[in-house]
Amino acid sequence: MAEKRSNTRVDLTYSLPTHDQHDGAAIPVNIQKMTESMEQGSDPPDEPQDHEYLAGLRLFLVLSGLTLAIFLMLLDASIVATAVPTITSDFHSLEDIGWYGTAYLLTNCACQPLSGKIYSYFNVKWTFLCFFALFELGSALCGAAQSSAMLIIGRAVAGMGASGLLNGGYTILALIVPTSKQATLRGVLIGLSFFGLLAGPLVGGAFTSNATWRWCFYLNLPCGAVIALFIIVIPIPDYRVAGDGTQTALERLKKLDITGFLLFGPTVVMLILALQWGGTRYVWSSATIIGLFCGSFGNLLAFLVWEYHVGAEALIPLALLRRRVIWTSCLNMAFLIGCTITTAYYFPVWFQAVRDETPVQSGVDMLPIIGTNTVVTMITGAMIGRVGYYTPFALASGLFTAVGSGLVTTIRPGSSRSRRIGFQILQGMQGLGFQVPILAVQNGVRREEVSVANALVVFAQNLSAAVFLSLGEVIFSTELHRFLELYAPGADAEAIVAAGAAAAEMRATVPPELLPQVEHAYSDTFDRVMYLATASAAAAFLVALCMGWVRMKVATPVPK
Repeated sequence: MAEKRSNTRVDLTYSLPTHDQHDGAAIPVNIQKMTESMEQGSDPPDEPQDHEYLAGLRLFLVLSGLTLAIFLMLLDASIVATAVPTITSDFHSLEDIGWYGTAYLLTNCACQPLSGKIYSYFNVKWTFLCFFALFELGSALCGAAQSSAMLIIGRAVAGMGASGLLNGGYTILALIVPTSKQATLRGVLIGLSFFGLLAGPLVGGAFTSNATWRWCFYLNLPCGAVIALFIIVIPIPDYRVAGDGTQTALERLKKLDITGFLLFGPTVVMLILALQWGGTRYVWSSATIIGLFCGSFGNLLAFLVWEYHVGAEALIPLALLRRRVIWTSCLNMAFLIGCTITTAYYFPVWFQAVRDETPVQSGVDMLPIIGTNTVVTMITGAMIGRVGYYTPFALASGLFTAVGSGLVTTIRPGSSRSRRIGFQILQGMQGLGFQVPILAVQNGVRREEVSVANALVVFAQNLSAAVFLSLGEVIFSTELHRFLELYAPGADAEAIVAAGAAAAEMRATVPPELLPQVEHAYSDTFDRVMYLATASAAAAFLVALCMGWVRMKVATPVPK
């Protein structure tokens, strides 16, 4: 059965906006009257009084479908890492290795803000299913790929579909459960789904070693059928926040700011290409890289001018970006994900190259981080509900993660397992902050702004992943060459780097007498990459200091 929202006393101390928007016109809002009405037990004025929520089996099915969908999306972002060596061998496409990840990130980041606008103007359930169908189509193309080009196209299509899944999941969650339950259920959603980001290398290694890399993508298809069934058969309550619900589809399409998207997309594409190619395919001072950075900056200026001209209907409303809750949440998520993605990609490299482990073994050794992260993320929502503030959790997340990442740089090949696990558990405490940015923006903006605000946070997350993976790759490649020349001058550094980090392939290129020195070089290189992760976590802590102390406690329901 559906449950209706009961009247509650809500104590919110963040600054409420001084103007509301209706049909493009600014209407002054009396903040004092708004606060008084809330203190008397009425609902916040931007939340429908008669909105119905899901409960029981229907809530369970929809929440399960959303969690599994986002899990698959995040799994897809990291599962390819361990499959890439086998893929390049099958297609003889070593020169395309960077595109398998870049194609996904390009379309994902470029389409992210547009997905927020689409959710604002179209039915949230069917919009989510359309994005998910596009993601599934991309997965099918990747699994059936007969050439490297076909695989790259499939990754690009999957990235477009993925751009609307995380944002859509957060938006649907806000519609199907009352505010008092959102923090706890969001913790479950994020905790279980973010397990996919960290478990990707483990699952990818298992498929690559025991079956075929194609199952890294085919896995999404049967799971996708179950997800679609769960969401299709359950009516998801929705209400028209844009206009009065009488606009035609064409009228709503005109409000998506397609011009802004056409300016924003190339801006992101050129930036990511510059970051991906700089220091690897081209030197940073090359005309290609400089041209990409300049083109991205020029397009960004044109985009900002256009967005200012469009105003409230912009793809990314500039007034929204000026709010502290928005820019601090975006930056906090960006730095937190920067640390997470760097650790997820390069810790398995250390296990395989330094400790001579298989991809599966390295995935198992990542379990202290994965387990801690998942459990902490799941319980954080309930903890925030009890404490009433989210900022302490953002601060603790950045602090614990920075300390853990810094301590990881002290481990050596001979370090004890207990010492390493202890440091990994500290790193896993980053889960304390994963849902804080989304929780902050959903409680700091009006209901009609939630989809766009969610999209901004998710965009910051995905762009950060692209930036930090590029920075990590540059640091790893540069430092590995330097340490190999320092510790093992007799080794063929180019051959070792080309062999990758897989234990068997790397060791096949190294003379036995030089192996300890090469392992030493890999270990010290890993330390340099973890300095980046440490700095990112520390930056997340500093940004959390700027978030403000926002009370979000929901008190006992007031009798009608």
